[in-house]
Amino acid sequence: MVTILVDIISLVLIAVVVLVVIGIAAAVIGIYNRFFSLKNSAEATVGQVKVAMKKRLDMIEQLLGAVKSYAAFEKETLTGVTAMRARIGSAGPGDLNELERESRSVLGRLLAVAENYPDLKTSQTVQELMGAIKGIEDEIARHRYTYNNIAQQYNTMTDTIPSNLVAGVMGFTKLEYLEFGEEIERVPTISF
Repeated sequence: MVTILVDIISLVLIAVVVLVVIGIAAAVIGIYNRFFSLKNSAEATVGQVKVAMKKRLDMIEQLLGAVKSYAAFEKETLTGVTAMRARIGSAGPGDLNELERESRSVLGRLLAVAENYPDLKTSQTVQELMGAIKGIEDEIARHRYTYNNIAQQYNTMTDTIPSNLVAGVMGFTKLEYLEFGEEIERVPTISF
């Protein structure tokens, strides 16, 4: 009788240990999958930011074409916009922060040129392009907000228990935030 009781207790203990191990394994797998879900969402959102920034640069280039007839805009501005567009494809979050500053600077100078030429401000083409650029600015802001929220969730997981244990074992590191400056609110310097 005692041996049967010991056998039952042993089986129950083994079952409890197996269930605990299965529970821990399921939790680790869930945490691991959450990390990759957030990482993939972040990468997709960075891709959306890149597409929106390319659209913005395309519109700036079109706006340059419209402005060119009113002001002798430097050739290097157009060359710079083309170079920025080419860099977007391989840019990471840190690079996007720099590209954001550069493109906002160009856009600020363009807006200043439009302010200095009343005929240009009333041009239908320029007005439509300015409206489209504003829409792209809003789109970039939404994507940046989404990316930073995803990065915050991911980074919180790398800092908090028990997910930080999984992050440490798997070598997951924090995501970099998109910290675009609000350069457009500063008065641009115009040099022709």
